Amino acid sequence: MDRYMIIAPHTDADCTAVVKQVIAAGFNTHVDWGCKDGDHTGWAVIEADSHEQALMFVPPIMRPNARAVKVVKFYESGKRPHE
Repeated sequence: MDRYMIIAPHTDADCTAVVKQVIAAGFNTHVDWGCKDGDHTGWAVIEADSHEQALMFVPPIMRPNARAVKVVKFYESGKRPHE
């Protein structure tokens, strides 16, 4: 499995409903929110087999504007990131 950063923006108007859906789904410990700073976005790093599977983590109300980005860590010093 690969790791994906989920970036899921939502509107101020949808904020309460979105947070309630995430809590109801039991994912509240996986998501960090920018809402209190005026950036209505949820971020999470999850494991999935594909971008599409990763997006299934996102509540339906947020899915149209969400993106999944495959993320990696680079451990070897001196190696170029694209090698």
